[in-house]
Amino acid sequence: MKDKKFSPPQQTALDARFEAQKIIFGPVVFQCVRFAWKQGILRAISEHGEKGGSIRELSLCGSWSEYVLQLVLESCLSAGVVALVDGRYALDKTGYCILSDELTQVNLDFMHDVCYQGMYFLEESLKESRPVGLKTLGSWKSLYEGLSQLPEPARTSWFRFDHFYSDTSFVKMIPHIFENRPHRVMDLGANTGKFSLAALRHDGEVELHLVDLPQQLRLAEETLRQNGLFERARFHPVNMLEKESLFPEGMDIIWISQFLSCFSEDEIRSILQRAARALSPGGQIYILDTLWDRQNHDIAAYCMINLSPYFTAMANGNSKVYQSGDYARLAEEAGLRMVEMRDGIGYGHTLLRLIPCTMGKKL
Repeated sequence: MKDKKFSPPQQTALDARFEAQKIIFGPVVFQCVRFAWKQGILRAISEHGEKGGSIRELSLCGSWSEYVLQLVLESCLSAGVVALVDGRYALDKTGYCILSDELTQVNLDFMHDVCYQGMYFLEESLKESRPVGLKTLGSWKSLYEGLSQLPEPARTSWFRFDHFYSDTSFVKMIPHIFENRPHRVMDLGANTGKFSLAALRHDGEVELHLVDLPQQLRLAEETLRQNGLFERARFHPVNMLEKESLFPEGMDIIWISQFLSCFSEDEIRSILQRAARALSPGGQIYILDTLWDRQNHDIAAYCMINLSPYFTAMANGNSKVYQSGDYARLAEEAGLRMVEMRDGIGYGHTLLRLIPCTMGKKL
């Protein structure tokens, strides 16, 4: 892994102090910017064109008082979301990004609707190794137990976030995964069944085995039934945390997408060991995940690193976004070898291909 440093090489002490204040007041700025976006203030400014609008002009629509506009837009100004020229507010480049970029909007909704309140309990979660912040959404031991019951808008924002990143990635990989025409494929951590749906559509003879918690499999089953692809699907309810719970055997391919980051290292090692035992002779495991050290741009690494506290405070208390070396080490400890690592898939995904240690050469 290359050394990472996110601060400018020649940063002055004054600049560093400014960056520190941005961190401190970050939660306040976040809420003001979100308000400006959600309540249509940024849209109203954009409709005034490049010159923007004055507080007086923006207040004439009757939706916001001059006080509200002043308070919110001054905070947006401090964050570079808007610019103030001759008493008129106009969108700056960051404001255009918030108003038009889907990735930014998906991330913003996820952080606000799923994480924001619960992150107050991060310190407690780190000390106790459990998702104390999850109580802001429900009374489950882990978020995954309650995914199908999440209150709105958290439920919509969680699934939109999850699908936004995964849906653009696995579809491109399906021809690669199916090039040798596997007969039995396991979708390990099937979630709502989107990969299984795409795989069944791609190959009219493949048999899909979906493995996940019972409540997740019910969502996947509904997805496949609605699309008329239920007949070639087999459902295996498994609690991954129960190490004695085995996976169905004889699999040519085991697919694991955005799943292992939901577990601690010990749990990942156990999952990979059981996956290895479930392979048929010549079988392979494919892992598609976001690894922060494999990102091409610092912005992507920044997002991945700062997603990890969500797993601590909200999801399960003991997992994170891992580095590629972590997966390579855990695979080897589970009796597997990494023989392929392909970067630049979708929004920052890496595809890892694993085989049993008795096969092939080590990467």
